[in-house]
Formats: sequence, C-alpha cells, structure tokens
Amino acid sequence: MSTQSHMRTRMLCEAALMVALAQILSYIKLAEAPNGGSITFAMFPIFFFAVRWGLRPGLMAGFVFGLLQLIFDGAYAWGWQSMLLDYLLAFTPLGLAGLFKGKRWGLFVGTLLGCCARFVIHYISGVTVYKILAPKEFLNWTFSSPALYSLVYNGSYMLPNTIISLVMAVVLYFPLKKYILGQDLR
Repeated sequence: MSTQSHMRTRMLCEAALMVALAQILSYIKLAEAPNGGSITFAMFPIFFFAVRWGLRPGLMAGFVFGLLQLIFDGAYAWGWQSMLLDYLLAFTPLGLAGLFKGKRWGLFVGTLLGCCARFVIHYISGVTVYKILAPKEFLNWTFSSPALYSLVYNGSYMLPNTIISLVMAVVLYFPLKKYILGQDLR
C-alpha cells in the first residue's frame, strides 16, 4: 500500500471514529432547549479532527455529523428548510477549524470560528424559518423582533457549547498536542 493511500485510509478511519464519538457525546445532554438545540460535549471531536487533518476532511466530518444528528437525534425541524439549515449546513462549518491545521493555537481559534459559524446559521434559521415561533416573552425578556429572539434563543445553547469546547481544548491540548498538531502523521 502506498503512503498516500495509507494516509487516506487513516484519515477516513479517524473521521469515522471522531464522528461516532461526537454522535455518542451528543446523547449526553446537559440541557436541552424546547425548540431544538442542546448543550453537549459533542462538537469537540469534530474540531479535533478538523485541526488535525485540514479543511476539506473537517468539513466532511462536520457534514456527516450533521446528517447523523438529523437522522438519529430526533431532529426538531420545521420543514425542509429547517433540516437543511439547522443540521446539514449548521454542523458542516465546524470543519472550518481545519483552516488552522498544524497551527500552534489552531484548536482554540478553530473552535471559536466553527462555533461562530454554526451560531450564524442557526441564527439565520431562527430569523427566516422559526420566526413564526418567536414569542413575545421568553425568560422574562420581551421581544420585539424574531431577530432578537433568534439571537437570545440560539445563543442560550451555542455560548455554553462554545465554552465547553474551549474548556475541553484547554484540558486536552498539552496531553494531545502531538496529535492535535498532526506531528504523528509525518
């Protein structure tokens, strides 16, 4: 087997393992919002994989994870637009962390970028698809627009998810630094 073929096989195997781990972690919900969205440890394996292997494999892993979320996590969807935005498009940009492949602090910057991109897509979904569900009041807040409601609602689970992913990155960075930077792949 050639070195290139070996590395491709290794990358696909690691992708399968990290997506499977993310899916398993997604079932451990620390909190769940009433109209979809939960606080879990699930995003970190996708960030880890993306920073290790790069942009294209990272986007692929994010897409597959989103597809699995749609199929197995009891997708909360309001039509095909919601399925597309809240699952396939929202989880794919977690792979943007791959832009920082091999960078010393890439895991942290990549995690922030991936989380922000996912939040933006959920926000757009909230403003365009879920605007009909926007209440006038939520958690003692009064909302005058679907945009404000989407910001608060999606932020209520994406901010904790971002913090969890960053804490996991801090805790695991030094013990796994060689793997995060892909030094074992050379």
